[in-house]
Amino acid sequence: MAPSAADGHVWFGQPVVALPPIEAEDGTEALEIVAEAARDGGCERLAALLGGKALLASFLSTVFALSPFLRDCARRNPEALEALFDTPLDRRLESLFGDIEASSFVEGQSEGGMMKALRGFKAEAHFLIALARLAGAADTALTTRRLSRLADACVGAAVNYLLLDAHRAGKLTLPDPAHPANGSGWVLLAMGKLGADELNFSSDIDLIVLIDPQAPAIPEPYEAVDLFVRLTRRLVRILQDRTENGYVFRTDLRLRPDPGSTPLALPVEAALHYYESRGQNWERAAMIKARPIAGDLSAGAAFLKELQPYVWRKYLDYAAIADVHSIKRQIHAHKGHGEVAVKGHNVKLGRGGIREIEFFVQTQQLIAGGRFPALRGRQTVGMLKELAACGWIDAEACEALTRQYWFLRDVEHALQMVADEQTHTLPEDDEGLEQIARLLGFESADAFSDVFRQSLRLVEKHYAALFETAPQLSRGIGNLVFTGDVDDPGTLETLSELGFERPSDMCRVIRGWHYGRYRATQSAEARERLTELTPALLEAFGRTRRADEALLRFDAFLGGLPAGIQLFSLLQSNPALLEMLVSIMGAAPRLAAIITKRPHVFDGLLDPALLSELPDRAYLGERLEAFLAGAQLHEEILDRLRIFAAEQKFLIGIRLLTGAIDATRAGKAFSDLADLTVGAALDAVIANFAVRHGTVPGGKVAILGMGKLGSRELTAGSDIDLILLYDHAPDAEQSDGEKPLAPSEYFARLTQRLIAAVSAPTAEGVLYELDLRLRPSGNKGPVATQIEAFGRYQRQDAWTWEHMALTRARAVAGDAELRAAVEAEVAAILATPRERGAVFAKAVEMRALLEEEKPPRDLWDLKLVPGGLIDLEFIAQAAVLAGCCEEGTVSTATVDVLVRLSPGFCAPQPRQELVDAHQLYTMLTQTTRLCLEGGFDPEEAPPGFADLLLRQTDLPELTVLAAHVEETAARVRGHFEKLLGAVG
Repeated sequence: MAPSAADGHVWFGQPVVALPPIEAEDGTEALEIVAEAARDGGCERLAALLGGKALLASFLSTVFALSPFLRDCARRNPEALEALFDTPLDRRLESLFGDIEASSFVEGQSEGGMMKALRGFKAEAHFLIALARLAGAADTALTTRRLSRLADACVGAAVNYLLLDAHRAGKLTLPDPAHPANGSGWVLLAMGKLGADELNFSSDIDLIVLIDPQAPAIPEPYEAVDLFVRLTRRLVRILQDRTENGYVFRTDLRLRPDPGSTPLALPVEAALHYYESRGQNWERAAMIKARPIAGDLSAGAAFLKELQPYVWRKYLDYAAIADVHSIKRQIHAHKGHGEVAVKGHNVKLGRGGIREIEFFVQTQQLIAGGRFPALRGRQTVGMLKELAACGWIDAEACEALTRQYWFLRDVEHALQMVADEQTHTLPEDDEGLEQIARLLGFESADAFSDVFRQSLRLVEKHYAALFETAPQLSRGIGNLVFTGDVDDPGTLETLSELGFERPSDMCRVIRGWHYGRYRATQSAEARERLTELTPALLEAFGRTRRADEALLRFDAFLGGLPAGIQLFSLLQSNPALLEMLVSIMGAAPRLAAIITKRPHVFDGLLDPALLSELPDRAYLGERLEAFLAGAQLHEEILDRLRIFAAEQKFLIGIRLLTGAIDATRAGKAFSDLADLTVGAALDAVIANFAVRHGTVPGGKVAILGMGKLGSRELTAGSDIDLILLYDHAPDAEQSDGEKPLAPSEYFARLTQRLIAAVSAPTAEGVLYELDLRLRPSGNKGPVATQIEAFGRYQRQDAWTWEHMALTRARAVAGDAELRAAVEAEVAAILATPRERGAVFAKAVEMRALLEEEKPPRDLWDLKLVPGGLIDLEFIAQAAVLAGCCEEGTVSTATVDVLVRLSPGFCAPQPRQELVDAHQLYTMLTQTTRLCLEGGFDPEEAPPGFADLLLRQTDLPELTVLAAHVEETAARVRGHFEKLLGAVG
């Protein structure tokens, strides 16, 4: 008797793993959506299964409820599940891989037909691979291999199709059209996770494309580059363009040599020359995972063999060793900083994440692979085992890191299975976290969070220990003598070796510490502690690669400290805090200046929960209330607000600097902080103003946040745009205080008081710089506007650009009833029907004017550069005004609007590219504003800052990042012109 499908045997070859139960209503609804599609598609066995009580049906209802993406896969293609009754999943996958490989040989196949076929095969295979993992029929290692094999097959089929097409057109003369790739000279190397056969569920694929111009298939070697660049462009289009059938794989070619100035396909000789003459150590690390996957495989293997001496050096010179240490520094072992937040944690790049394991393995491979061929493998887990076998790590570390690697990869896959998004960040809301927990088989988000934290702690512990116990590559620190008046020659030599360019000047600075030049070093005990700390400090400063600058910033910091014993003791016992302080001094001059002027903000770093708490509105509100408790006097309240805001801005920045939060979350946190502190300042000003002038009958005030405050995208250094609106009883003639004022004068003077309270420089600094130019009639209009007059102006007199600005408006403080009325009024104004073409024409005209009057400084002027933030904001704002957004939760955030652009206005692929561009620009902008006083200049910025940008973008070098920004800006400008019209 054939086994029943009820328990999963027929489909998976074994019973399914029961996922924790969910709300019955959710599961039933999800199952019914698929069952209806099964009935409509004639999939009777599937429909019967879904209508029954079998364990397999229960499993599918849970999967479909938790993963809208997998539910939609089943709804669009119920035949994929129906087929499993006849062919078990593993055999069906094999059949699909064969179909993919055969698709390029279909007679008369058009490019559009090829794209459709690949998308269909990939969608089904993707779906089945995910189901097998969730059902427990495949472990994570098999899942990553299957995903990699799927990518190999799709790339290989597309390459074969294009080669045959070029052969038929007479552009190539293939030696064996039955095997098009052989002798074709077109080499495709898989890099990164695809190269290692460790692909994510929704990963990009990284490729390097090379050409052998002397290959038998190439009739004209001099024309080979042009031909294969065209073919490579077509390949990328076939693989990544989103059509009504979806996409195959997003494709990234930026790991090729010098991507900003080389063609998409590079001759082999040119690539070899580049690597041998100019190749960087990060490129050596990347080449560890390189694997020929399509095209001329033998030419690809020959290229990698030729490159072996470059990747695997028998002896490392000191410069290479320094570079390896630099690679190590790109990931911090945040030892001693307490728990991490589970919500919003980046599984790939965050503390204790996947990248920490991968980086350690790769750096050890670079160090030892030249002498130990066994360490030249591509796969992370395989190399952990070899490192243990070679004695570089112990068996416990190998076993623990292997287990955690696969667990974290599982978490990564679950995140990506929900909506087929290339995300590595856990949800910030309870519902989203619960969804991920249950997909992973946990009974609750709390149970998952406990295991997840333990995993991160274990990775952090072993990661830090691995670096501590790894063979030392540099000589021990030498002389450090700072007594007397004359420089010690040995000390000068030591400082030079550590990376200081002016060792004599640095000696003089350090002698000043030891002579008690500052209050912080006047006590003997403080100087003793600092003496013990100095070697570690100097080594850490040396690693910043601008040691002199970092030390001088620390010197200025010391000069402002009221006392030093506690800090020096703390730094000595807490290496992670020392590293963080040095990171600030080396990578973030702006933050360094803040703690130099206000050393008290450093106290916040002592909170062990700092990096585990999300700085959301509730968190900040609770702390603000506690900080203001007991303050009675008006000036005392305002001073406390300035102190609180300065400290919290700094701490939000530290979280961004260390990777505890991402740039989007930082923008929300900076904005929530502004809402709360400006709101508290408004309350204080209203109370103080009423002492003399009383209140206006029925008087209410609300603040409408505009610009980046309204869209919750503030940066560390942003000023804030706002409009103050008020209302009062219709018959109110004046206020009721000892010095009464007419309503218009009352609220105008109240606003002036608020401006002074928030913006006036004081001993505690400025709360925020305010900008009220977006109010009706701009600088010519009154500083406070009655809500009825505001609505009348917006409906009758406002320009299109003012309505565009209004799309980001958000009531942030003041009377709750008036805020609700303001929000309703803004929504009504924005909902007014408008002629789409007229809105777009005005947006384009305004963008052209801005481009003429405020040209960008350079590529890194991300706001003004063509295709930069302004273009994205204008697309979003024009779309809102023209009604080009899908229904859903209304948000003022630019990225949320871009996500909701309607398909009729913007197709899925450009929409995703706009969203990705906004996230990239946000990250770069937030980090730059946090760390630097001016804009980013690659020639002038501290190397530590460049390392930070590269870590956050997960790119290996600034030239690659520059090429990425340039390509992104060109894409955005292209979409801007297509969606709204040409500029200028």
